[in-house]
Amino acid sequence: MKKAAIAWVSVDGGPGLALWCLPLEGGLYVVSGPGEQLAPGLADAATAAVTLRGDHGGRIVTWPAEVTRLVPGSEQWETNAPLVAAKRLNAPGTAADLVARWAADGCALNRLTPAGAPLAEGGSLPDASEAAVPRESPAVRQTRKPFRLHRVRRR
Repeated sequence: MKKAAIAWVSVDGGPGLALWCLPLEGGLYVVSGPGEQLAPGLADAATAAVTLRGDHGGRIVTWPAEVTRLVPGSEQWETNAPLVAAKRLNAPGTAADLVARWAADGCALNRLTPAGAPLAEGGSLPDASEAAVPRESPAVRQTRKPFRLHRVRRR
């Protein structure tokens, strides 16, 4: 968990979503909401399942997590939100600006902490890939046929 940059988080048995995270003080911190990554249901969840990958790119463990939402203005928020914001890549403005935007826009900063024995690890991991059909997305669009600038003549 110390090396994690991406975790697959599943809420209420739903599909695992790849989310940017920051390991800090024995937990994983995840930001979601307007202008940030989408994590439906995570902001209000009490538990989740977290899957992490190893250096080889394959899954190494899935563990149950307790989800705690940090509230803007609380001591935990004031301590941890700037640390998470400082590690957020490609963020516009300073870390302080980012933390202020998260608070103003209603973004959720959640802490995922291990809550029990791993659900799957080592030999109990499946051998199959468990790949799923890609979910529908508003980002998908039809591709156009290639445009030709000239007419091709055949001899």
